Amino acid sequence: MTNSVDRRRFLKGLGAGAAVSTLAFKAPYVFAKNKVTLRVLGTHVTLQEELRSRAMRELGINLEFTPMGSAAVLQKAAANPSSFDLYEQWSDSINILWQAGAIQPIDIDRLVYWDEINPLTKTGKIVPEAKLGAGDSPNKLLYVQDDGTLSQTPSKAISFMPYVHNVDSFGYNTQVIEQGIPYQTESWAWLLDEKHKGKVALVNAPTIGIFDAALAAQGQGLMTFNDMGDMSIAEIDQLFAILLEKKRQGHFSGFWTSVPQSVDFMKTKRVNIQSMFSPGVSACRGAGIPVVYASPKEGYRAWHGVMCLSANTQGHVKDAAYDYMNWWLSGYPGAFIARQGYYISNPERSQPLMSKPEWSYWYEGKEAVVDLRGTDEKVSVKAGQKRDGGSYIQRFSNIAVWNTVMPNYDYSLDKWFELLNS
Repeated sequence: MTNSVDRRRFLKGLGAGAAVSTLAFKAPYVFAKNKVTLRVLGTHVTLQEELRSRAMRELGINLEFTPMGSAAVLQKAAANPSSFDLYEQWSDSINILWQAGAIQPIDIDRLVYWDEINPLTKTGKIVPEAKLGAGDSPNKLLYVQDDGTLSQTPSKAISFMPYVHNVDSFGYNTQVIEQGIPYQTESWAWLLDEKHKGKVALVNAPTIGIFDAALAAQGQGLMTFNDMGDMSIAEIDQLFAILLEKKRQGHFSGFWTSVPQSVDFMKTKRVNIQSMFSPGVSACRGAGIPVVYASPKEGYRAWHGVMCLSANTQGHVKDAAYDYMNWWLSGYPGAFIARQGYYISNPERSQPLMSKPEWSYWYEGKEAVVDLRGTDEKVSVKAGQKRDGGSYIQRFSNIAVWNTVMPNYDYSLDKWFELLNS
């Protein structure tokens, strides 16, 4: 999104081994017998009660979590910075928040574990030989420059604190769809395959769903893109003409807005295949639904979590916000979110807080030697299973595109809502 974008129009549219972390942060914020309250705005992915209660206990603060769907979170944050102190979502929201003046720079010197953060955020690649992927890899949006712009040139201030991240694809029910071969036969094209007509859903997030659809259209041979991370107007028109025709034919059964809703789509058999996030896959498996998280031969759609300071956060609340950010990288949270399939930016600090079978399965892509439980304490991985897509390095070496707000995003937003309302 460029600086010329009409912010009000956008907002209106969007609205339709030292891993023993706990001791280091027991610095209660009690002033005049009133604890500091930190308001965190984000999604169900990270705003979970287990994390809230533990952080409050260890930091001595009150935490108010407001989880919402991706589009609603971004709309609220961009429109009203006074409504939150910390923002948690994905890196594709950074340009919008930064240009809206909704967030402030984060001081690297106040991040205790900055030096432990791995190369993925700082260079866009987990290892030098990995594919960078189209679009906005997180390093392109990370550093705040003297002129107030964001770039990959290192500086002492950043637009977001890196933390959770993952690669996304689609999930499919193997009771209905024959299981494919990772990186060989599994393909984004399946989302637009006639065989699945009426049992397909996409994620209702304009900066995400458009890429799932684009990868599917290209995989089907229906069109190609010069640069998927920077689609032209003509390419957007062609893509949405394909999607609108598919919708008219009854191909899509819905567009989900939250992880719980995506799980419900699978549970009620409304869909057999859909865009999915890792916690949704884990929840389905925990409920006994055999959902495979595809490893598409075209590559994944990658995302990077961002934790941002509201432009209005100051004083003791700001101090508490830094402590909460540091807590997130201190070990326990990274181990917790690994059990729902997510990675943390400094995983070695979380490793001692995970069992050896957990680390081997989630990070190394090895076979689970025992049943593993998800964050809901239900068995989400059975002994003998391997993680879909393999190891951390293998998965992040196969990126097709990063979640991105394209220069023509404003135009694509109109087309997205036209698709939803058709």
